[in-house]
Amino acid sequence: MNKIDYQFKVNFGDTDAAGIVFYPNYYRWMDQATHHFFTTLGFPTSTLIRDEKVGTPIIESKCNFKFPLFFDDEVTIESTMTEMKEKVFTIEHVFLKDGNKIAGGYEVRAWCDISGERPKAIAIPNEVRDAVEKMKLIAQS
Repeated sequence: MNKIDYQFKVNFGDTDAAGIVFYPNYYRWMDQATHHFFTTLGFPTSTLIRDEKVGTPIIESKCNFKFPLFFDDEVTIESTMTEMKEKVFTIEHVFLKDGNKIAGGYEVRAWCDISGERPKAIAIPNEVRDAVEKMKLIAQS
C-alpha cells in the first residue's frame, strides 16, 4: 500500500450559487484526509491532542483544480506521504471522481508540542515513522 483513501459525498452546503463546489472546501477535505491518514495508521488526532498534547499545524498548502465537483458527487481522496523530515512532513492528495483526477494538492505540516502557550515543532516520533514505513506510505522517488 502506498496511499490511504478517504471517501465522502459532496453536500449541498459545499456548493456555491452556481452549484459548483466552493474552492475552500478542497482545503477542508485535504485536512480531513490528513486526519484520516493518521487515524488509519493508529494515531487519531483526538488522541494526539488530548493525551499527547501534539498537533500538526499546516505550514503550507496548495491545490490545483482540473474539473468541478457538484452536489452529490462521490469523491475519493488518495493521500500519500511524500516526505518526512525531522519535524515536518508533506502529504499529497489526489481528488478522484469515477476514477478521474478532479484536483490535486498537498499540505506541509509540522509535528508540534501544543502544551504551552505557542506550538513548538518537535521531532516526529519513531513510532509514527515506523508506522508509515511499515505501511510503505512514503512515496518512492
